[in-house]
Order: sequence, then structure tokens, then C-alpha cells
Amino acid sequence: MDFGFTAGDEEFRADARAWLCEHGGGAQERRAWERALGKGGWIGLGWGEGGFGNRVATLTQQVVWAEEYARSGAPARSGHIGEKLLAPTLLAHGSEEQKARFLPPVALGEELWCQGYSEPGAGSDLAGVRTKAERASDGTYRVTGQKIWTSLAHEADWCFVLARTEPDSRRHRGLSFLLVPMDQPGRIEVRPIRQMTGTSEFNEVFFDGARAEHVVGGEGAGWQVAMSLLGFERGVSTLAQQIGFAGELARVVGAAVRSGAVEDPVVRDRLVRQWAELRVMRWNALRTLGSSGDAGAPSVAKLLWGGWHQRLGELAMQVRGASASAGPREWEPSTPYELDDAQHLFLFSRADTIYGGSDQVQRTIIAERVLGLPREPKGVV
Repeated sequence: MDFGFTAGDEEFRADARAWLCEHGGGAQERRAWERALGKGGWIGLGWGEGGFGNRVATLTQQVVWAEEYARSGAPARSGHIGEKLLAPTLLAHGSEEQKARFLPPVALGEELWCQGYSEPGAGSDLAGVRTKAERASDGTYRVTGQKIWTSLAHEADWCFVLARTEPDSRRHRGLSFLLVPMDQPGRIEVRPIRQMTGTSEFNEVFFDGARAEHVVGGEGAGWQVAMSLLGFERGVSTLAQQIGFAGELARVVGAAVRSGAVEDPVVRDRLVRQWAELRVMRWNALRTLGSSGDAGAPSVAKLLWGGWHQRLGELAMQVRGASASAGPREWEPSTPYELDDAQHLFLFSRADTIYGGSDQVQRTIIAERVLGLPREPKGVV
């Protein structure tokens, strides 16, 4: 199988690299950076011809852009949930009115999105959601409930919410996929969740009769729409993620050389294994890219990178030895420690095998949907 790039792809790479070199340097406010990407036409490369303000790129050119973006050190994206999750879902299931309303602002970097899936009692078990949405007399919905681990909710303009629109329904039945504006004071409250790293990328979101006008795919079709969206969650972006992983691995190798840990044959073996497994992940991602018939491919990819990244965090601490211990922040006594990049990698990567679908859930998907094994018994909700 040929994984090479064409001359046209390499020309596209040169354009992308030149644009990123010109615009991506220096620290930019996150929203300003999204608008810059939108103005350049770099948001929504895979949406196809639709007149939404995006460039049209082949699948391999999308890979090129993702790789060059990761290599450039450009600012972290805050619009990826709208671009990579919501937009493909609307293209597949949304009405023409919904596409015309929501896709252009995403393509221009003007509206940011967050994902309202997980709940305190329904994380990996998504079919157990309890957030309710009742239809009002004017035809809109009133959403009440709690979501958790909601990335970027504190910045988002909109949230796509999986909610139960059929009273007394169970599991995957009676769910709908709603688009909820976040600017509803008194009806939506966002509470940041402080993590071991001291940062707060995730949030709790409380809905108290929040208004929603748009339902994607029709009332009661939420489970099908939600599953379709999860299929978009792993794709071209996985390859860009691996560029970042390669940079982290290089830093761990450098730390092993400086500390002398690389002389330990066990450490050397682990470093080589990390390198080899990263190469395998890349070839697997390229092999399955654009494949719609492999139901287990997203789950396999998640299992591979989640465990790999977690082991890299452990290795980053091992090669440092005693110096891996976190020290106090003299300038901020209320915070017990200050973390460097390696310590942050170790602590944050503890969640890699949980978020985005836990390892247990991924293995169950592979067993049931790919291998055809008996379904796991479900508790009554």
C-alpha cells in the first residue's frame, strides 16, 4: 500500500507551511487566531463544495495541513469541536437551513462550540443520559440537566446537547440532538473543574430551562446522530496528534540522555518500544483513513494512543528520577506545586484511557460490533 504524497499534495504543503510561517508565530488570543484561520480559508478543508467560506482539499491534503499545523507550533485550536465534530454532523444530518445558519460562522472562526454528552451518571455509558428537553408551546425546547467534562464550555457560544425528549424513555430511545446557545444568563451555569495539573480545561454545565430552537435529524433521532458524530471524532486529527506525540517522545529521549538513564537497558528498551509503537499508530491511521466500513477502527485507534501516551508520561518521570518531584510555587502559596512540561504530561495523561470513551468501552465496541461476541448485559436505567 502506497502512503506517499503526490506533487499536488507537496505544493499544498508548501502553501500551508508558508501561511503558517507568516501568520502562526507569536502568541495570539484564541478567538483572534480562529478568525485568522477562517479568513485564510483553513477551517473546514474536508467539508467539500458548499459555499461556506472554506477551502476544498483532498483527504491527503487534509493530512498535510494537520501535520504542518502540528509542526509549526501554531496556537492551540479552540474551534476544533465546531469544525471537526459539529460541522460533519450537520453535513450528514442537518437541514439546509441549519447548514446555512451554522457552518459559515464556524468556517470564519466566529462561533465556538462545546459538546454536551457526558453526565455524572452517564460518561462512557452515553445511552444513560438524563438531561431532559421538553417542548414548549412555541415549538422550541427547554433543556434541564447537568453535563460534565465539557471542554471549552467557558469559551463556547453554542453547545450541542444530547437530551431526552421522550418522557420515561430508556437507553438510546427517545433522545434528541439539540443545538443550545450558551448565552442564557440564569438558565446556563458553567463551573470549571480544577484538575491535578492545576488547570481547568473541562467544565460542569448546568441547564435550567435553557432554550433550544434547533434539533438535528429530527426528534428522537439523537442516538443515531450522536453515534455518527463520534465516528468523526477520530480521523485526520489523529495524525496531527501523533506529530505532537513525536515531539513529546523526543523530549523524553533528550531527558534520558541528559540524566544518564538511557544507559539502563530497560529504559532503552522502553524508549525504542515507544518509538516503534508510534510508527505503528501512524501506519494504522493512514491505513484506515477515509474508511467508513471498519466499525472498529476508531476504537482501535483510541486504545492504541491512549495507552501509549499514558506510558510515555510514566517514562518521562522514570528517566528524570528524583528530579521529577514537583516543587512548591513560591510566588503563589495557595497553589501547592508548579509543573514543567514533563510533569504536566504525566498527570494529564492519566485520563487518556478514560476520556473520549474509556478503554473498557472501546473493547466492548470491538467485541460486539466487530467480532460479533454476545452483547454485554446492561443495567436497567
